[in-house]
Amino acid sequence: MGTINQGILGGFSGKVGPIVGFRWKSNYYIRARAAKVSNPRTPKQQEQRGKFATAFSFLKAIKPFIRIGYKEFTEKKSAFNAAMSYMLKKAITGDGKDIRIDFNRVLVSTGSLMPVFEVQTTVTKRKIAFDWKDNSGMGNAEQDDTAMLLAYNKDKETAIYDTEAALRRDGHAGLVLPDNWEGDELTAYLSFCSADGNSVATASACRYP
Repeated sequence: MGTINQGILGGFSGKVGPIVGFRWKSNYYIRARAAKVSNPRTPKQQEQRGKFATAFSFLKAIKPFIRIGYKEFTEKKSAFNAAMSYMLKKAITGDGKDIRIDFNRVLVSTGSLMPVFEVQTTVTKRKIAFDWKDNSGMGNAEQDDTAMLLAYNKDKETAIYDTEAALRRDGHAGLVLPDNWEGDELTAYLSFCSADGNSVATASACRYP
């Protein structure tokens, strides 16, 4: 039951029907009561929460990379939310308790800058090397576009990355791998950001030889 203060025209605290009144910093406010969910643990709801948690966990591990990788989509939402929306629609698969990431569909960056089309990775105990064919001059690709590298460890669900690893014209860059990554399953991505920072390329998923 709500309590009316200062007469019928004053503020009130408590619940009155679908309205909740409360006081904060000497002022009174009202808001609608939150609707009750009759069954918040239906299989469909649990499945959706599982998909959200899977996408969130992946993106959280690469959040600084995502801020750059989705910067062209921040007019109406944050880069992280744009990436989350894409993941849930395109890259999270399965149902029930069998929810997983389809890494072939993952985009750690996407945008209007020209990507490279020939890239290969080589993994050793201490390093993952990226080699690509410089396609400067194709479309809006420029020699001084910055190469962005990312390697994700599927077993440990963590990542390493470098958003300023090299230039497009270099055709080569690498990441030093943690000692405890030896033998783990990795997935790697190469992207580019324009020198002025305004355009980003859709990441190329790198294949191992």
